Amino acid sequence: MDVVWSVITFLGYAIETVFAYVEHHHWVFAFLAGGYVFYLHDRSVHARFDTLDKRLDEIRKRLAMEY
Repeated sequence: MDVVWSVITFLGYAIETVFAYVEHHHWVFAFLAGGYVFYLHDRSVHARFDTLDKRLDEIRKRLAMEY
């Protein structure tokens, strides 16, 4: 039982240490989250432009066939 209790207390201390680090360095995680949001937005914008390019290519092909 002492081994189980020591494992539980070790996990508790580890979680407390992680929370203390996040509390004092929350700006790091905010910076990472902001960067990830920018990355997702950038991917979305590029996907929209790629779709627009495909549509324009299709329109150009159709116009070239008609002449």
